[in-house]
Amino acid sequence: MRSPATGGGAPSRTGLPAVPRSAVVMGVGGWLPPDVVTNDDLAARLDTSDAWIRTRTGIARRHVAGRGTAVSDLAVEAGRRALASAGGPAVDAVVLATMTPDHPVPATAPVVAARLGLDGVPAFDLAATCAGFVYGLASAAGLIAASVAERVLVIGAEVLTGIVDPRDRSLAVLFADGAGAVVLRAGHDEPGALGPVVLGSDGARDDLLYIPGGGSRARAGGLPAGTGGEFLRMRGREIFRNAVERMAESSRRALEAAGWKTGDVDRLVAHQANARILAALGDELEIPADRRPSTIEHTGNTASASIPLLLAETVADGRLRPGHRVLITAFGGGLAWGATTLVWPELPAGH
Repeated sequence: MRSPATGGGAPSRTGLPAVPRSAVVMGVGGWLPPDVVTNDDLAARLDTSDAWIRTRTGIARRHVAGRGTAVSDLAVEAGRRALASAGGPAVDAVVLATMTPDHPVPATAPVVAARLGLDGVPAFDLAATCAGFVYGLASAAGLIAASVAERVLVIGAEVLTGIVDPRDRSLAVLFADGAGAVVLRAGHDEPGALGPVVLGSDGARDDLLYIPGGGSRARAGGLPAGTGGEFLRMRGREIFRNAVERMAESSRRALEAAGWKTGDVDRLVAHQANARILAALGDELEIPADRRPSTIEHTGNTASASIPLLLAETVADGRLRPGHRVLITAFGGGLAWGATTLVWPELPAGH
């Protein structure tokens, strides 16, 4: 789909097309909980090793939320940092992408907004698994294009360790916790403006990554509580193939819509699923390794939080600089995927 923030404007009162409102990045922030679990920590209780984990995932360690820490706690910290990066402006809406909300009901975003002092602003959760942050960008761009909001805080936050069976070697080594966020403002065709957004889904493959229990389908089927249905299940080989295929396809479409070639891309900012998927995607798109920043080694797979965490870290360490042409792409269960582009802006001094 084409982002409404980049489509043609309706005619103005002068009879000329109105200049379309774009969603422009003006701040970014991330937060990782302080507790760290290394591969050796996992090897002490699972049939695995540091070498096995590194070879299959590229992960050496991951951050985990401590006891009593919920996803809203991580989202608030990331949101606060993104707002500070943007110069501390108030925002008109909050979009929280997460597959691990504090509660099934109510939504977590209003809680996050209230704790950030954003009383009364519209706030909602968005569920698109690991593609949630890209879907969140598209949703925020729509709010800005429709003049519902001038500024929107988009957060991706997850406490994935709470939905993974700690005895499942294949998943316990992969998933982790964290949060990242960006602030978007209304603008036009300028550095930081999101390009056309490409989104897609395939619900016929919903069995590739899912949690059986906890929803109306499980209740309708009489799935007993406490049978393991509360934990994430994944068919890794098929997820790998679909992830590379769908991210490459949506990336090419986003590049074409933006008028870019793959050779124009300075930074490929992809969902940090695992190192082998990232390498296969980069090779498929023919984007050199030095243009593919990654955090997977020390963050693990943080689902919807991985892209904003990557943005925040690479801005902080200088790997992402003003003027870089950025391709963002993600894939997750659903199946759901998406991609967009932007030229990275100069952020307020002090970030």
